[in-house]
Amino acid sequence: MNDRLKRYRLPEAAPTAEQREWLDRVDQIAPVVEAHREAAERDRRMPGEVYAALRDAGFTRMWVSRAFGGAQVSLTAGMYALEALARLDASVSWQIGVQGAIGRLSDYLPEETSRELFQDCEGFAVGGVKPSGLAEPVDGGYLLRGEWAMGSGSAHADWMVCTALVCEDWQPVRTPAGPDIVMLYVPASEVLIEDTWYTVGLRGTGSNHFRVEERFVSEAYAVRKGRMVQAPPERASRAYPIGYFDFGPFSTAPVALGVAQDALDAFYTTAHAKTPASGTRTLAANHVVQERFARAEAALYSARLLLFEAARQVEESGTAGDDLSSLVRLASATVGEAATAAVEAAYTLAGTTSMYATSRLERAFRDINAVTKHIALSYSHFETVGAYLLGEHPLVMRR
Repeated sequence: MNDRLKRYRLPEAAPTAEQREWLDRVDQIAPVVEAHREAAERDRRMPGEVYAALRDAGFTRMWVSRAFGGAQVSLTAGMYALEALARLDASVSWQIGVQGAIGRLSDYLPEETSRELFQDCEGFAVGGVKPSGLAEPVDGGYLLRGEWAMGSGSAHADWMVCTALVCEDWQPVRTPAGPDIVMLYVPASEVLIEDTWYTVGLRGTGSNHFRVEERFVSEAYAVRKGRMVQAPPERASRAYPIGYFDFGPFSTAPVALGVAQDALDAFYTTAHAKTPASGTRTLAANHVVQERFARAEAALYSARLLLFEAARQVEESGTAGDDLSSLVRLASATVGEAATAAVEAAYTLAGTTSMYATSRLERAFRDINAVTKHIALSYSHFETVGAYLLGEHPLVMRR
C-alpha cells in the first residue's frame, strides 16, 4: 500500500485474547451489517437479517450472566465490540449497547424471571428508562399505564421495559431522595408501538414511542430504582457486582468513540483525494487541516484512555462508590464532548464533500448528534461532578 494512503494511528495496547475474540466476531458479521445499512436507514429499523446475525454471534446477550444464557464478557471486551460495531453502523451498536445496559437488570430480577427474559427468549429485552409512566402498587405487583419514548430495538423485542413513577391513588410518591421509580418488564406483544421515529440520526434503531393503556405487572418483573443504585445482590448467577448506574455509561460512550473513529477514517481518505477548488495541493497537505486533524486525534485518544481507565478501575474494585462514580461520569461526558468535536472537525474540513448523503461524514455528523443526547454523555455531568468534587453537595445524576 502507498504509505500516503495508509491510515496512521497513535499506538495503543494490543487487545487481550477476549477483546480480540469479540473484534473477530464483529468482523464476521460485518458483511451482513454493511449490506443492510441503507435499508435500515430507509426503514428506520434494524433489518431481520442483521438482528439474526447479531443474535447468532452472541451480541444480544453479551453482558448477561452465563447462568441466563449470556456470554458474560468483561466490561472492556464489550466496549471494544461496541466501538467496532459503531464504525460499521452506529444504529446497530446503539441497540446492542441499550440491550447491554437494560440486560444488567438480570442481576437484580429474580433468577426465574431472568431466565425467562434472557435465556428462554431470542428477542431483545429493551425499553424506556425515563420514568414516563405511572405504577400503582397493588397486591402482588403494580398496575401500569403510560407512554414512553426511545424504545430502541423495539422492532425485535420480546420484552419492553417500562419505567414508571410509583404512585398512591395515581399520584407520584415523593421520598427524601426524590420520586420513587420502578422499572417493569412487559411482554412486547402487550405494548402498542407508535410510528414516531423520524429523526436526524440513529435512524436504524427503530426507537419509537410505545404505550401501555393499563395492565397488571407482577412484582417478579419489577426492579425499584433504589436497589439499582447499589450493587446487585450476591448470588451464584450474578454476572457483575457493578451497580446499574455505574455500568450504563460503558454501554453508550463506546458508540460515540466508534462514530468519531469512523469519521476520522473517512476524512483521512477524503483529505488525500481532494484538492480544493483553485488549490494546488490536497487537503492533507494543508497546514490548518494538519493541525486540526492532530488535535481531534489527540482529544479523542485522550478521552478513550480516560474511559478505559475508568472501566479498569470499576472492574478492579468490583463496585463503585461516589469517587469512582464521579470518574465514570466525567469519562463518559468527556468522550461525548471529544467525539462530537472530532466529527464536527472532520465534517467541516471536508468542505462540500461531507454534505451529501453518500458521505460517511454526513452520517457520522447526524449520528453523533443523536448519540450524545443520551444522559450518560451529557455535559451536565461536568457540573454535578464538579460540585461534588468541590464539596458543594452529594453526587447526583442531574440538578
